[in-house]
Amino acid sequence: MFKEATLYSPVIRTENGTVSVVFADGHPGRDDPAYQRHRARIAKAALDHVPGGPVADVEYTEQEHELWRIVGPELRERHQRYACREFLDGVRRLDLPTDRLPQLGAASARLTALTGFRFRPAAGIVEMRDFYGSLADGLFQATQYIRHCSTPRFSPEPDMIHEVVGHGSALASDRLAAIYRRVGAAARRLESHEALSVLSRVFWFTLEYGLVREDGEVRACGASLLSSIGELDQFRTAAQIRPLDAAAMGAQRYRVEDYQPVLFCAESFDHLEEFLDRFLDEIVRGQYAGVPGA
Repeated sequence: MFKEATLYSPVIRTENGTVSVVFADGHPGRDDPAYQRHRARIAKAALDHVPGGPVADVEYTEQEHELWRIVGPELRERHQRYACREFLDGVRRLDLPTDRLPQLGAASARLTALTGFRFRPAAGIVEMRDFYGSLADGLFQATQYIRHCSTPRFSPEPDMIHEVVGHGSALASDRLAAIYRRVGAAARRLESHEALSVLSRVFWFTLEYGLVREDGEVRACGASLLSSIGELDQFRTAAQIRPLDAAAMGAQRYRVEDYQPVLFCAESFDHLEEFLDRFLDEIVRGQYAGVPGA
């Protein structure tokens, strides 16, 4: 099992085809057999997906639809207060349903019509080189499960709220979608695991948890931050906000199980684009000092 998968809830498929999801101690689904079986069914459908074929619909429970109806308005209200303009434009264009959980296939079709990106179902965490490289082809590998209903404000795992509200809205923006593609193209050209790991950390602190200044205010542009109610409520005051710095991002430990203690902020969206373009160019050329050999 690759390292990234062990950080979340690993998906295991036995030789006879049985699929299970392993929940760590402290995971809200650990003592919920019905949720475990539901997650296993969703994971199996993703593992059985044929690339290029239709995305199988998930039969979400009424409790899960209700979770979507509760979380959705809270996120939309915070997006208006805290999200950057490019993300808000993506939210408007993607136009997700408010009364029920969207199906990944329907969201993918909408996204493809807007920016050419599409979703492919993933059973869980995707191996790093595969995940980032596929962005170059306009492909985002996304999970279809939703967080446990007992923890609506935050999920350490990339669930449907994270994937579709967070990344989906970003990918509905032409400028953000173009950045994702450039990240993917760079990842494809990196030979060393060390270089790819640095790229992953810079992605984390920009496109997952990045900030930009707009009209004198710090605004969120990262998908993970913009899909977490709890983190949006406190990021301006509880996190240490630093200027963009690729070397600092590469050295900064990040946390998947809790809110981020350190975030990085661009002076504008143009500045974020320029920073990422320069970083990607340097790391592909092997000229980035933070990697012993790209």
